[in-house]
Amino acid sequence: MASGVKPRVKVPKSAAAGDVITIKTLISHPMESGQRKDGDGNIIPRSIINRFTCDFNGQSVVDVTLEAAISTNPYVEFDATVPEAGEFKFTWYDDDGSVYEESKPIAIG
Repeated sequence: MASGVKPRVKVPKSAAAGDVITIKTLISHPMESGQRKDGDGNIIPRSIINRFTCDFNGQSVVDVTLEAAISTNPYVEFDATVPEAGEFKFTWYDDDGSVYEESKPIAIG
């Protein structure tokens, strides 16, 4: 994982089967658009999280393409239905080829 890039995810520990839950994610990332210049006048290369996905037990829940206008430390919040106990897997894809992952289990209770 690149220095300083850290994903954070908030998922309830449990839910009833069929419940709709709210999931909150944030990744600490500078999100450089590629349009700014450094102190010497050189273009700072683009470096953004360009895609975010979430799967539940191997099934796609969310697949979002992010563009250069996205803010630093992008926050994504969404609702998901929990059909059964399992695991949410979150993946962020960086322009530089880095992939950041986080997983959170959820129980039925």
